[in-house]
Amino acid sequence: MRPLAVAHLTALDLAPQALVREAGSAGFNAVGLRLHPVMPGAQAYPLAVGGQALREVKAVMAGEGVSVADIEFVSLTPQLQVGDCSALLAAGAELGATSLTVSGDDEDRVRLAHNFAALCEMAKAYGLRVDLEFMRWRPVATLQQALAVVHMAGQDNSAVLVDALHLFRSGGEVAALADVEPRYLRAVQLCDAPLTAPAEALIIQEAREGRLLPGQGQLPLAALLVALPVDVHVSVETPSMMLGGENRLQQVHAATHGWLSSAGLQ
Repeated sequence: MRPLAVAHLTALDLAPQALVREAGSAGFNAVGLRLHPVMPGAQAYPLAVGGQALREVKAVMAGEGVSVADIEFVSLTPQLQVGDCSALLAAGAELGATSLTVSGDDEDRVRLAHNFAALCEMAKAYGLRVDLEFMRWRPVATLQQALAVVHMAGQDNSAVLVDALHLFRSGGEVAALADVEPRYLRAVQLCDAPLTAPAEALIIQEAREGRLLPGQGQLPLAALLVALPVDVHVSVETPSMMLGGENRLQQVHAATHGWLSSAGLQ
């Protein structure tokens, strides 16, 4: 059976301990944790090495048999001080995470690549990869733009995070993945949606609270998975106003597992 993780944004109201516990009960192998706010004041759950909260998360992880796949979210703005990320990286390493997710939020591509490279170098000391996630409404909006930054940075612990919704909403196609070196495609986030994008003013809202479970929409998800390396890390990111209740992660896991099986991709 293909290992399956769930991204924190799927149930961002759950603190890490609760997320791990419910993810384990639902059948997920791993979780992503939002340890750093995507913007000042946004929801996040900072954990400090040596702190009681981090120890409690590790205890729940051990009890549930759930690992931490990735930590997030750092916005690479012009104001970012890379050195300020050391505590975040240390916490990720203590949790056994594989990667840190970042976004490109700087129109100056040279400065952006420089900061991305510096963050990769710092992350390497903690055994972490840095994945650059592209989103239609950010300066790094497409797969090609993300790859350009990664190539310019030239770090061997860097990659591009492919979020299914962001790929297709930014005009990307599955065929474009064939031209990407497999070492740059280490993680994918799955969700579904109608083929037709909403109005431009609703693009961000769809991404943050309007996603569908895999198999409930029209995105070519099976073709996407087939085009990615066979060992790509698969996570489900399905924040939705329609998905709630105590069993929501069970709903997400059941729907995703069922879709993978029906598509012959399990």
